[in-house]
Amino acid sequence: MEKVESSIVWLGNKISWLNLFLVLVTFFIVIFRYLFHMNWVWLQELVLYTHAMIFMTAAAFTLSVDQHVKVDIFYAYMPKGKQAMVRMFGVLVFLWPFCAVMFYNSWPYVKNSWSVFERSGDANGLPGVFLLKTLLLIYPFLLALQGLVIFYQSFKQIRGTHG
Repeated sequence: MEKVESSIVWLGNKISWLNLFLVLVTFFIVIFRYLFHMNWVWLQELVLYTHAMIFMTAAAFTLSVDQHVKVDIFYAYMPKGKQAMVRMFGVLVFLWPFCAVMFYNSWPYVKNSWSVFERSGDANGLPGVFLLKTLLLIYPFLLALQGLVIFYQSFKQIRGTHG
């Protein structure tokens, strides 16, 4: 499990550098559009692709470092054992079913996109729409893997075998 989590953390750290790339590309789009009256569809699509890649691959990383959005009015005051049970419950009842539904419903959509190597609807757009849509499968897969890590760690905590 530690290798799975360390891989997710490694990926999240690498993907986080795309934020700098995203800011720079957006900066260039604004400069070229408003100062030089130049516009490229492929560059705007690159911003969309990059944003999607950051969000969909870093979600599992965010979960692994416990920085996801949550409301822990009661959770914060619970003993560690009960917190572990709440985490296990959350993974079983919310996270894994969400991941399963997301993967199941995205599969035909992604499969169809790959079957035609879908391109941008704009002639000057990026050709790899099928790659962008593949993120719809990577996202729930990585989240489910991180859920497995959380479930395992919580189970160990409940059993009292920390480590």
